[in-house]
Amino acid sequence: MTAALYLASTSPRRQEILRSLGLEFTVIGVKIDETRLEGESPRQMVLRLAAQKAAAAVSEDVQLVIGADTIVLLGDRILGKPRDRDDSVEMLMSLSGRNHTVLTGVALRSSAGTSTVLSETDVRFREIDRDEALAYWQSGEPCDKAGSYAIQGRGGAFVAAIRGSYSGVVGLPVYELVDLLRNAGIDVMKKPTVQLRDDGG
Repeated sequence: MTAALYLASTSPRRQEILRSLGLEFTVIGVKIDETRLEGESPRQMVLRLAAQKAAAAVSEDVQLVIGADTIVLLGDRILGKPRDRDDSVEMLMSLSGRNHTVLTGVALRSSAGTSTVLSETDVRFREIDRDEALAYWQSGEPCDKAGSYAIQGRGGAFVAAIRGSYSGVVGLPVYELVDLLRNAGIDVMKKPTVQLRDDGG
């Protein structure tokens, strides 16, 4: 019996990355409690949340699932999605002229269990001013982005340099994902060994 591939995320960015790899898949939206546990490190947190998202999508008919979680880490401070304009501007100003780290945890849930991997990328912002941060908020792009920016969009204008995975900053690191899929019998460089499908979502 063949298995279909599912993505436990409605993120258009993650979907586009999967499509760029030539994969077909079905999107399943999931909701979990993303509260950080007491004593949990940021790296432990993103891996746990990725695994929980994948697990939340599993059912009798859904067995092969990708889950992912991304956070921005400034020192010891986790920058999630902005609550409002002021929160967004404050985040962007705190990142201005500084280095930060983007962590993306990826999980692949299959009948054999759950495998996880962590992508860690260092990003440096150029100096930005408050007017730029306000104008960026008004574009609508930062509203649902960790750290209040999208490197693949207008937010890329703030990025002076990165060291690590660009796709990991977008939200789904290609190298790490391909390795997980290969171990599950899906080689994106060859004809997949499982039947995949796409519901158009």
